[in-house]
Amino acid sequence: VQLQASGGGLVQTGGSLRLSCAASGRPFGGYTTGWFRQGSRKEREFVAVITWSGAMRYYSDSVKGRFTISRDGAKNTVYLQMNTLKPEDTAVYYCAVGVDGGLRYRVDEYDYWGQGTLVTVSS
Repeated sequence: VQLQASGGGLVQTGGSLRLSCAASGRPFGGYTTGWFRQGSRKEREFVAVITWSGAMRYYSDSVKGRFTISRDGAKNTVYLQMNTLKPEDTAVYYCAVGVDGGLRYRVDEYDYWGQGTLVTVSS
């Protein structure tokens, strides 16, 4: 499985970006997709997760109400719409897939990782 994350960039405080995570490779279903981020000199932290059906989603408290995770099954792509961005959102954002499904929040619960896309929010 290969994951391609894209959509990062430089944006001003209060702006918006939409990240994409496209999955390719071995065809399978039922997996969970999560977004994580890692700021400078910080550990990788959970941001959002969506289950295969899209019926369950969960967000970290720091992004709840500002970020929305969604998926397009036909395109095998998961999106992270980020609104009202703040300087503290600056980080490399990674998408990841957990083959066991369900809501997963820990780095070690995911099996495949994308390469990351940098989001920089200027103040």
